[in-house]
Amino acid sequence: MKKKFNEYLEKDHSFDKITILAILSLIIVLSGLFGFIYEYIFYFFNGGMKDFYWRGGNFLPWINVYATGSVIIYFLTYKHRKNWVRVFITSVVSSGILEYISGAYLYITGNGFRCWDYNQEILSFGNIHGFVCLRSVLIFGLFSLLLIYVVVPLCFLLAKKLNKKLFLTICFSLLTIVLIDEFYNLIFARVFNLPRASKIYKSLGFKYVKFK
Repeated sequence: MKKKFNEYLEKDHSFDKITILAILSLIIVLSGLFGFIYEYIFYFFNGGMKDFYWRGGNFLPWINVYATGSVIIYFLTYKHRKNWVRVFITSVVSSGILEYISGAYLYITGNGFRCWDYNQEILSFGNIHGFVCLRSVLIFGLFSLLLIYVVVPLCFLLAKKLNKKLFLTICFSLLTIVLIDEFYNLIFARVFNLPRASKIYKSLGFKYVKFK
């Protein structure tokens, strides 16, 4: 395993375009899922360890900003994977910018709507307008190390070991399922006045974090 990891660091891995897209698809799915798990656990502690809260606006346990961030970080840091400090710092800065822009955009276009608010969360030092704080970007930096040094090499390994057709089918099928869920709740439910995941889940008793 150590030998394979060293090969990952030292060698430039060449995949055809369709395989690269499949690898990115798998990274998107895994990162969105990982982000959901992190927030599911964090808001349990943030809420006093009394209730678990469903996070995100989808039916599936998947949060899009983590998926977006993972792709950005992959392209910004993969070529610098030999230098973990550079990977970490680049990830901290880029994830902070993404988080601030995303939070501010939702706030401005949604008439004060917030998906998160660091003004109301624990360990919110370095808080900037409730959209980003030092704790969040440091954690995202650590997650980025996990992405570049664990998730990406594992995806590469799967791409090499599995039958190509099987690998492509699995990756693109997973991404398609996630995107159908995402576009339904983000676009179609609004355009055609259909019930969104959050409305259905709330009717079933799922708890959501409320920000003032």
